[in-house]
Amino acid sequence: MSETSGHDCPGKRPQFGTRFLKDKKNMFEHNAWDNVVWDENQEAVAQAKVLENSEVTLSAEEIARLEQNAAEQWNSFYSIHQNRFFKDRHWLFTEFPELAPHLAHTFPVKLNSSEAPTQIAQKEHLPVCHQQAGANSQSETPVITREDRDFMDKENSFEIEHSIDNTRSESEDTKVENFALDETYFKYRTNITNANIEMEEAYPGESATFRILEVGCGVGNTVFPILQTNNNEGLFVYCCDFSSTAIDLIKESPDYEEKRCHAFVCDVTSEEWQTPFPKASLDVIVCIFVLSSLLPDKLQQVVRNMSDYLRPGGILLFRDYGRYDMAQLRYKKGRCLSDNFYVRGDGTRCYFFTQEEVRNLMTESGLEEVQNLVDRRLQVNRGKQLTMYRVWVQAKYRKPIIIDQPLT
Repeated sequence: MSETSGHDCPGKRPQFGTRFLKDKKNMFEHNAWDNVVWDENQEAVAQAKVLENSEVTLSAEEIARLEQNAAEQWNSFYSIHQNRFFKDRHWLFTEFPELAPHLAHTFPVKLNSSEAPTQIAQKEHLPVCHQQAGANSQSETPVITREDRDFMDKENSFEIEHSIDNTRSESEDTKVENFALDETYFKYRTNITNANIEMEEAYPGESATFRILEVGCGVGNTVFPILQTNNNEGLFVYCCDFSSTAIDLIKESPDYEEKRCHAFVCDVTSEEWQTPFPKASLDVIVCIFVLSSLLPDKLQQVVRNMSDYLRPGGILLFRDYGRYDMAQLRYKKGRCLSDNFYVRGDGTRCYFFTQEEVRNLMTESGLEEVQNLVDRRLQVNRGKQLTMYRVWVQAKYRKPIIIDQPLT
């Protein structure tokens, strides 16, 4: 394929997130394709593979032991790998402009398969090649690491699941969401903020005007890009993880700033969270590839707690593994713990969601749907002529604003 993409930008490859496979003969011309549509046969093959690997062979005692040792397993993982699984998620601000609202106009414009790049550029009054990306975004072909290239040689799918999710996704939407909160919410925020300005901080970030929490932060895949990209002086970022080892690694990073960030250990499956901030105090909660690692029976309580900590009008940003993702299809017999829930070779676990399951979790916790979509991506190993069909569910849910709620 020519390096001229037809975007009026000679020498530039198609912007990542705008590659749509129209002819399967061209499958290996790029490392990844967006919004790949599955046919009935592919869906049936995936269902058959899941049926084949879904037999539960572990005893109830063995399954219960995995839950009891969950923290130990994650501490062991981070002790072994340190931050080598750190993947700077460059796609964050394209998919979730809510993380830096004042910079949203600088993030790449997303396309869908039915709209040509030049049409979007005309809407934005700029050529695609001149649309400025955020500080850490990429427009070139994504780099596929050695681990990705050799994925078919690995017995354990864990490396894939934790190394490929850094590629930016293409959603069904043709435009970035309207993430601005309505006027009522801004009045609510202004009154609260003004009341706190003259007080000493009772907790880290109390005087901040924009607070973000990442649940299940790992070694900072999301936190550090937020701190680097969002230069809002009123920003404060909290991040928590089940693993004390992961939190130690974040605090040891040169990118960790105590004035703008607070990392802490938290078991989000517990009924009551131990947090440095009060309930109803967060503008954004980020939950990326986290809920899938938790016991399905505990997910509703986790989401309910996240809802409690959001301000009225605050938003929860979600992205996780979808049903029939490549990783699910590659599990061997004996790895299944319950329907669509599996254990990896290192003892960590993974669940694969449907849109409806995510919708039920969120709405039953009192949140309103802003976005809920399935992101299907085809990634290829051109050297070995291998294909990798990835499936993720991405969603945004907002906490309702109570209009007649008295402002305090």
